[in-house]
Amino acid sequence: MSKSRKASKSPGEISFRQVDAKTWRDFESLFEGPGAPKYCWCMAWRAVGHERNSRDSKSRRSFIKRRVMDGIPIGIIGYLGSKPATWCSIAPRPTYRPLGGIEDANEDPESVWSLVCFYVPRQLRGRGLAQRMISAAVEQARSRGASVVEAYPVDPGSPSYRFMGYVSSFRAAGFEEVGRAGTRRHVMRLRLNPPNRGRPG
Repeated sequence: MSKSRKASKSPGEISFRQVDAKTWRDFESLFEGPGAPKYCWCMAWRAVGHERNSRDSKSRRSFIKRRVMDGIPIGIIGYLGSKPATWCSIAPRPTYRPLGGIEDANEDPESVWSLVCFYVPRQLRGRGLAQRMISAAVEQARSRGASVVEAYPVDPGSPSYRFMGYVSSFRAAGFEEVGRAGTRRHVMRLRLNPPNRGRPG
């Protein structure tokens, strides 16, 4: 019985791909599914200028699509088999509005990537997917030349911003708290080593 229970908690094999022109349809399909955040299209921290005045889902979808088609990184999709199942927003910090993170004059702003959002469908929650998404997001950032990943999680009892993840999940992934952003969000950072390219020759 206990083995069966454990098996039912496992999400199975999950793989991750960045959202780009080739995977846009999968991203679109995921966000248009039941219970998905299609009201936002992950524009909450990205909207600038006139985009901030557009509250309808159709407009926000067009804004995020334009970024994807322009080659701007926005995040990764988690696939269970061939089906898009989860989402994590991971991108260079300058592609977002100010998040309240650490400003260091010695850092190249483009080398700081921000992890700002998770989406896991209700039926898949409680299966350890957030931890795997954090790991995949970190590797995505590292592969694109990031030197730091910055996140803005909250405590479990927070009444808002829970889509940004929980402090305990990031701490378990090696992130360290370096400050606060407002009254609820913690600023946590993970410094990255360059991707392992293997030994030369």
